[in-house]
Amino acid sequence: MTYENILYACTGGVARITLHRPDKLNSFTEAMHGELRDALARVTAEGARCLLLTGAGRGFCAGQDLSDRLVAPGERPADIGAAIENHYKPLVLTIRALPLPVVCAVNGVAAGAGANLALACDIVLAARSAAFIQAFCKLGLIPDAGGTHFLPRLAGTARALGLALLGDKLSAEEAERWGLIWQCLDDDKLMTEAERLATHFAAGPTLGYARTKQAIYAASTNTLEAQLDVERDFQRECGFSADYREGVAAFMAKRPPQFKGE
Repeated sequence: MTYENILYACTGGVARITLHRPDKLNSFTEAMHGELRDALARVTAEGARCLLLTGAGRGFCAGQDLSDRLVAPGERPADIGAAIENHYKPLVLTIRALPLPVVCAVNGVAAGAGANLALACDIVLAARSAAFIQAFCKLGLIPDAGGTHFLPRLAGTARALGLALLGDKLSAEEAERWGLIWQCLDDDKLMTEAERLATHFAAGPTLGYARTKQAIYAASTNTLEAQLDVERDFQRECGFSADYREGVAAFMAKRPPQFKGE
């Protein structure tokens, strides 16, 4: 597929996807969704061990492009539920299910579905000038793209309701303090740190990373006993891996490990 709305590259074990509609603050269209589906399928097929997601220009993603035929009101009301079922739901579930770390570098405004796409990622970095906005209430809608799932779990019910019902801008610094993101960085350091983390993960124990994120995401709905069973099963699997043997050998020899992602 030829991409017109995103950029994709995979080198050194790092797949990089850049939302690329800078004149529209990288807002979503039906065409962009199609390109993202194709690119995300390539991430694991091409042997990537980390995904780095960011946006082009002065914004990360302004959410849905309201002029796109996917949601634009016409003679008949647009079926926004169909857009979620066919595009946003699979996008968020695919991001969450990737068996590798997903680093998101929020380089500017992240609004609506753009904000929640970022929150779906595993490690979220944001430029100090960036902001997160749950803009849905201004259109008479509810947070989608996983927003009603992520917000209360990350920020708590009171803050989730405030963000969702008021639609106020949340600065990157405040997002870090609230635990919505991993780190807020000076603008000129954002991509350097994002690339450093992506390279670090690409050289790490990929299976261990994959099972770690699966276990942590499962914990919000599991009982303690069920979660202990998850830990048992995943630890058994990781304990049989080549990377575990290498990790122990490197620790005993007091040398850096050379993980293969196996």
